[in-house]
Formats: sequence, structure tokens, C-alpha cells
Amino acid sequence: MSYEQFAYLYDELMKDAPYDEWVQFVKEILVNYDVKGAPLLLDLACGTGELSVRFAKEGYHVTGVDLSEDMLAVAQAKAEEEGVKIPFFQQNMADLEGQGQFDVIGIFCDSLNYLNTEEEVITTFKNVIEHLDNDGIFIFDVHSIYKITEVFINQTFALNEEEVSYIWNSFPGEHTNSVEHELCFFVLDERTGKYDRFDELHFQRTYPVQQYVNWLEAAGFEVLEVSADFKHSRPQTHSERIFFTAKRK
Repeated sequence: MSYEQFAYLYDELMKDAPYDEWVQFVKEILVNYDVKGAPLLLDLACGTGELSVRFAKEGYHVTGVDLSEDMLAVAQAKAEEEGVKIPFFQQNMADLEGQGQFDVIGIFCDSLNYLNTEEEVITTFKNVIEHLDNDGIFIFDVHSIYKITEVFINQTFALNEEEVSYIWNSFPGEHTNSVEHELCFFVLDERTGKYDRFDELHFQRTYPVQQYVNWLEAAGFEVLEVSADFKHSRPQTHSERIFFTAKRK
């Protein structure tokens, strides 16, 4: 998957994402499970650093990790512009190593769904627990099966604005409960007044809630909470985003 062009469009396309709700949800989790002070937080698959910066401005000591060099370049520039110090590292979450111990590790914005295989998810959970303090909290969110199969698959989404437009088609993926997103962007080149076209193919895959729970427990976690859509209540049939909160056993 190439993020080379996508990295620089991502923030514009995600400007309506509920980032404040992610921050508030994490703050509530930390209160509920008695994490005090200014925690050390590892933001895995941090992308362009939008959440990393917001957590840093809340007083957390944040480290950001992402697979994409281009995403990290945007994240670093954003952190400098906002006046916060965040170390960023280029790593795949499935190959995470050498980042030290953290009070909180998060994989937000359904980033876990970009892993291609079950083995990568399992390995990621094992890597996370190795980087958590004894009382550390792991929080991540994924698309529900309903979101993948009913909201995404065989649907077309579009944006038509003066500077950026896109057509986004979603098709069934190779695996059960997976989807392929074909995105075609048209971006205004202010120098020429013409539009450049960029094409991206993105893959996402999700699993039943109980499967995630089983993998977490096998990796050594105690699952504290499974909830949906930024609320601390059990997922329902039409829930779209599932949140998992776990700690070391």
C-alpha cells in the first residue's frame, strides 16, 4: 500500500473525523481504570499525528510510530507547528520493538484493520504487551463486521470541492469481512490551475468481537471493556466502531 500522495491529502479528507471523541474516550478510560498523572502514551499507526498532537497538548508524554515515512513527515511538521515535542519512529506495528515501556498504548482510527493477516494481528498484540508497563492499558478500535459488509462493500462515496475531489469505491476483499477501497483523487495544482490525479488502493479486514477477545487473552491481556461508537456500552447489531480496552494480566 502506498501512502506517498495519500499522506498529504489525509488531513483534508479527515477534517470531519471525530478526533475529539477519541481523546475524550481515552481520558475517560484512564479515569475509569485509575491511570493517574501524565501517562507515557504510545500512538501506534499514528498517521499524520493528529491524535498524537492532541494527546501531547493534554499533557501526555507521547511517542508516535507509523509505517509511512510520508505520514511521519507530516506528523513531525504538525508537532513543531503546534509547539509540542513528540518523537516519531518509522515501524510496522507488527514488527514493533525497542520503544521502551508505556502506561498506555493505543491503535486508533481503525488502523489495526489494515493488517493483512490474522498472524499480523496476533503478533501486534504480543508486541504491544511487551511494551506495556505492569499496570499499562491497551486501547484500540476497529471497524465492526456490520461496517465492513453493510456500510462499505459495494458502496461509492464522493467529495467534490474546489481544491480536492475524490471518488471512493469499495469492493469485497479476498477474505471474509474484508474490503478493498479504490480511491481516485483530483487535486488542484495552484501553479497550473489544472488537476492532478492520484489513485490509491487500500485494504481493510476485521474479525468477530470474540475473536479479538480470544487473541488478546492468548497474548496475556485481561479484557476490561468491549464497547462501541465512543460509548462505554456493549456493541449492538448496527454498531460501526468497536473499542477494546485491556491490561496485562
